[in-house]
Amino acid sequence: MAVDIQPACLGLYCGKTLLFKNGSTEIYGECGVCPRGQRTNAQKYCQPCTESPELYDWLYLGFMAMLPLVLHWFFIEWYSGKKSSSALFQHITALFECSMAAIITLLVSDPVGVLYIRSCRVLMLSDWYTMLYNPSPDYVTTVHCTHEAVYPLYTIVFIYYAFCLVFMMLLRPLLVKKIACGLGKSDRFKSIYAALYFFPILTVLQAVGGGLLYYAFPYIILVLSLVTLAVYMSASEIENCYDLLVRKKRLIVLFSHWLLHAYGIISISRVDKLEQDLPLLALVPTPALFYLFTAKFTEPSRILSEGANGH
Repeated sequence: MAVDIQPACLGLYCGKTLLFKNGSTEIYGECGVCPRGQRTNAQKYCQPCTESPELYDWLYLGFMAMLPLVLHWFFIEWYSGKKSSSALFQHITALFECSMAAIITLLVSDPVGVLYIRSCRVLMLSDWYTMLYNPSPDYVTTVHCTHEAVYPLYTIVFIYYAFCLVFMMLLRPLLVKKIACGLGKSDRFKSIYAALYFFPILTVLQAVGGGLLYYAFPYIILVLSLVTLAVYMSASEIENCYDLLVRKKRLIVLFSHWLLHAYGIISISRVDKLEQDLPLLALVPTPALFYLFTAKFTEPSRILSEGANGH
């Protein structure tokens, strides 16, 4: 095969784009930025992203998709209180919004029209921050080679958040206006207003810390799920199994946290060795059982009452 010989590319992410191919002859352009959907290989040629995302990549995308849903549910519960019977419908609507946004995001991604994406493999942390690796051959002129080396794991999250926001603005105000009669006019839309704040925050978080989140999200899930479960059980004054079983809502919260525990464990282990990693899921109920066995020594209800009395 005849290949057009040109000077080697400088920089970690600069590459040569294929301009012409005729049989065994390939002609490449000058060293520069790779087109969207491509990244450089070891020989500094831009190659299309044709691989399937790994399980860990899907788990990362699932984590980023869960963030707005969990925040929706939290603020719906926070502002609905005990007065309103509309919380359940708002929870279902938020789930529908995020689900539809995820499906449409996959459908509009390459290849278009199927629930499947092609991607480039993440090799190292710097793949997420190619803008930091633009070379300056003469220390004066900068060769701009910034592109999405982790295509499409970086930009697909922004597309998903945009669809989430659109669906929320189309569906939620109508639903809240119809069924949130138990709340005052100023309280009805507070969960929606909260979303208008946390979506920009999530967007900045992905833009700045996407690469860090990619490597840290399994541990973030485990730590936050453990902390929130302990806080919820202590705030609800759950000290034994009967307190846990007396309300369905408490069981739903418990099982939800167990799912998060399992999600974090699977993400950490990546299920590389199935027969070794699956038994780790038996650890999922351990934090809740540990809390129930030790609650009688700490007496959360006494601590809460003393805190309320200012002691």
